[in-house]
Amino acid sequence: MSPVAHKGRHLSQSGVVVNPSQIGPQVSSAILGADENVWFDITLPGIAQSFEKAGMTITRWPGGHGADHYHWKTNTYGVGSCASGFNLGPPWPASTFDHFMQDVVIPAHLDVSITVNYGSNPQCNAGANPDEAADWVKYANVTKGYHVTWWTVGNEQYTPDSLDLRSKPHDPTQYAKIEKKLYYQQMKAASPLVPINVCVDASIKNATWDPVVFSHARYDCVEVHFYPQKGQSVNDTFLLTNAVQGFTQSVNLIKSQLATAGHPKTPIYVGEIGSALPPGDKQNMSITQALYAGQIIGEIVNDGIPRANWHSAFGDCDPPSKGGDFSSSLYGWQDYGGTMIFSIAQTQGPCDSENVPFGTLMPTATALEVASHFVRNGEHALGAQVVGMPDIRAYASTYNGGYAVMLFNLNENATETVPVTITGKASGTGGPMWWYDKKRYNFSKRNQWKGPLSSTLQSWHDSFTVALPPWSMTVVQTN
Repeated sequence: MSPVAHKGRHLSQSGVVVNPSQIGPQVSSAILGADENVWFDITLPGIAQSFEKAGMTITRWPGGHGADHYHWKTNTYGVGSCASGFNLGPPWPASTFDHFMQDVVIPAHLDVSITVNYGSNPQCNAGANPDEAADWVKYANVTKGYHVTWWTVGNEQYTPDSLDLRSKPHDPTQYAKIEKKLYYQQMKAASPLVPINVCVDASIKNATWDPVVFSHARYDCVEVHFYPQKGQSVNDTFLLTNAVQGFTQSVNLIKSQLATAGHPKTPIYVGEIGSALPPGDKQNMSITQALYAGQIIGEIVNDGIPRANWHSAFGDCDPPSKGGDFSSSLYGWQDYGGTMIFSIAQTQGPCDSENVPFGTLMPTATALEVASHFVRNGEHALGAQVVGMPDIRAYASTYNGGYAVMLFNLNENATETVPVTITGKASGTGGPMWWYDKKRYNFSKRNQWKGPLSSTLQSWHDSFTVALPPWSMTVVQTN
């Protein structure tokens, strides 16, 4: 795939037009992340290197639903019914907070977000004590000097799948009151030298939760999670089109709710992104989820999101017996799914057939690696219009004094030749480019996991043309 010089094109002709005068939100490199779970052995060698290879800058701890069971000082869940729960494994003995920081976060140069326990105390007979959260903040930022600046109170407390042992479980009024009067004040006071952001738990779909919490809680940010499907029934076409559009629609709804509550400029932190809720399905390991993930990064840039995590890094591996969708109508070669975007090999989990070297980047992590060449901290999103090419998606940004363009070909079977024009720019010196596609993914049928390819865009006049392989994502940088 070699870009070639092409004559200038007008807006009425097919192609992509980048408009440098249409300046969008500032780009944050903290949108390149994946969370990790306390039930996984994070002391295994190679974890930090996988994060680095994928170009990631942030992570999240101690996981999703487990956060409201977890007691960080003892690295345990509570007793009785608090020791188990939805999609939950017990804490790995060596996976303490300090081990996570020293074995993963610091070596991989990551910024970390923490979800503190709101739902349960160690005795499993009441909600968590806010002192536990404040002590964690103090330990992280005063005692150890880890400079952890993003903290969220509770995980998905708007859903009955989450643990809440307070007098009114999953009640937004009670949550807002306790968060405001206890958690927010105590957590802020515990980190006087390191300013922290305290996020409230927000919902993409719960029409009751957000208006109450946004109006009555005290917060510096809101955390939302996005899963457009359920693993029992998924669809490739939906994932690559409607699901991506649905993400920005959901973000705009949150922005509208925040504005109504009088907090229009509040940062939105996307704490979890996935293609589907559990159980794991065929899409999870396929090129389709990879292209979805890449487009979501483009949407996040355009939406002005400052921080985001994929769920998750070294996560679950689910065989079909767990009930996920492995229909022949879905594209893919693996007989396992799950939340992992790095291979867990056979260290943990029930996937006997998953014989992939530990830490290997699966397709979604590879897509994030390609996207890392588009995302540069402090740059700005730019307008990018696709004309007359319905299978093409395009995103653009400033990049190191020049421009970066991220292109997607959603045609499963045909290469698309795409002219790219940068309005007001008559020529360019070219630059590096990276791509990942269905052909590269197809090697996984033989258990060969190929990373992205790279090349160089030559100097160009008027416009340049990129040949996009079937089902592919491409990033081009040019001056």
